[in-house]
Amino acid sequence: MSDIAPQAVEDLLDAAFGSDRFERTAYRIRKGTDAIPVLSFALVDDGAPIGTIQCWPVAHRGASGTATPLVMVGPVAVRPDLQRGGHGRVLMAHMLAVAETEADGALMMIGDPEYYGRFFGFGADATGAWDLPGPYEKRRLLARATNGHAVPVGAGMIGPRL
Repeated sequence: MSDIAPQAVEDLLDAAFGSDRFERTAYRIRKGTDAIPVLSFALVDDGAPIGTIQCWPVAHRGASGTATPLVMVGPVAVRPDLQRGGHGRVLMAHMLAVAETEADGALMMIGDPEYYGRFFGFGADATGAWDLPGPYEKRRLLARATNGHAVPVGAGMIGPRL
């Protein structure tokens, strides 16, 4: 794991997800926040980035106005020509190990439930009443407890933790 220049991360994300990625709901959720440095990593090979994971401070805001801190996982990106080589799993496993001592809230993400559930313990059981600031598939809204932080249950809007 290594740090890389912010522009190199942006270039990798464009290659993996396209330059229109900023229109996605995930970007709306974390708008105005900075990635959490201790939970954001890059894989580098010969000085070039081949993968990255970023985590963001977000919150679940219930109807009563109570905000519960969450950590949004993603994007997880691997250079397109190296995808399916296990690099994303390495990034996720490393982030989860660090999150067990460093995360200040449960983890949440928008992702493939079969993959992230099977390999990393994420699920949609507690997220059914959550809402997001944009379109999403309910089955892809996933969460997982970590570092003693339970996943909030019940209705609430997910948005940036400012």
